[in-house]
Amino acid sequence: MADSTNLSPTPKPWIEGIHAYIPGKSASADGKPLIKLSANENPLGTSPAVHAAMSNAVHPNRYPDPESRALRKELGAKHDIDPAHIVCGTGSGELLNCAVQAFAGQGDEVLFSRYSFSLYPLLAQKVGATPVMAEDADYAASVDNLLAAVTERTKVVIVDNPNNPIGCWLPADEIARLHSGLPQDVLLIVDQAYAEFLAEGVDDGAFELAAQHRNVLVLRTFSKAYGIAGERVGWATGAPPLIDMINRVRGAFNVSNHGQVAALAALGDDAWIARCRKENAAERARFFDAMEALGNHGIRPLPSEANFVLVLFEGSVTAEAALSAIAEAGYAVRHLPGQGLPHALRITIGQREDMDAVATAIRQAVEVA
Repeated sequence: MADSTNLSPTPKPWIEGIHAYIPGKSASADGKPLIKLSANENPLGTSPAVHAAMSNAVHPNRYPDPESRALRKELGAKHDIDPAHIVCGTGSGELLNCAVQAFAGQGDEVLFSRYSFSLYPLLAQKVGATPVMAEDADYAASVDNLLAAVTERTKVVIVDNPNNPIGCWLPADEIARLHSGLPQDVLLIVDQAYAEFLAEGVDDGAFELAAQHRNVLVLRTFSKAYGIAGERVGWATGAPPLIDMINRVRGAFNVSNHGQVAALAALGDDAWIARCRKENAAERARFFDAMEALGNHGIRPLPSEANFVLVLFEGSVTAEAALSAIAEAGYAVRHLPGQGLPHALRITIGQREDMDAVATAIRQAVEVA
């Protein structure tokens, strides 16, 4: 009989090949706490209405509504969507996982732009599918390059719009062109995690595509502009067959009582979102201009429609040197060598004093280089 003392369960080979998602840092290399500008959180926090709502008892001994019915009803009313075409999740990440799990597997391909949210390749690998990165166009997503990368094995195409970590944005005509160029049996996922930071009235048309077609899924989150990242609430909309498949594989009771209460309160405070959008746009513009002023030193900020700016270090000051200088000033930002961007830092837009401090740290690093 074989010796069983050294036996253990064997994981799937595609799971062994996964590197766990790495969150943004909040401490320096020596463990010193830093002000966190590495995870694209809302520096203004969350609406006072959320704090008031969450102070009320929600009976933690009781399971939450498994269908998030009240939240789906309010989401539907706000966005003119049938609540039956909405599903809520533990952040939009759970819903992304569910969608890829439902429609892709071994032998299939999941396609996205080269510089996209770092979770996307993990989604493909978790189900044994192959992640495929379409070539960028000066870092930004390119519809032409995405369509050129589609093969008979492509089952899911994901576009983050606005994009993370670049900050670029595809307008409605480009999203429509991408959709029309895809086979009808390929699922197009438009991840709108940062949509609330777009200028008021700006829209990529994805909701309308999802209402008209059976192969478009649109995702949003309460973690960014709404400022309740800790409660993990997201939602998606699409044709009933898509929502049905996600409901089959999502977690039971997936959105907590507190999460549902917080999201409902956040959704009702339009004035707070308007303030967050306005302040983010103003500070983003100031910081962009400060970085652009250092262009003759090889520093290049990329245009952004989100709540961060990706800064490229293409001169004598490296991204590593700037990262160290920023940490010395008391801040954590995101270095992205794992995404093919060793020369870049993604810097979340904080409050005015934060952005001035980070800009000063970078400027001083330039001066001593």
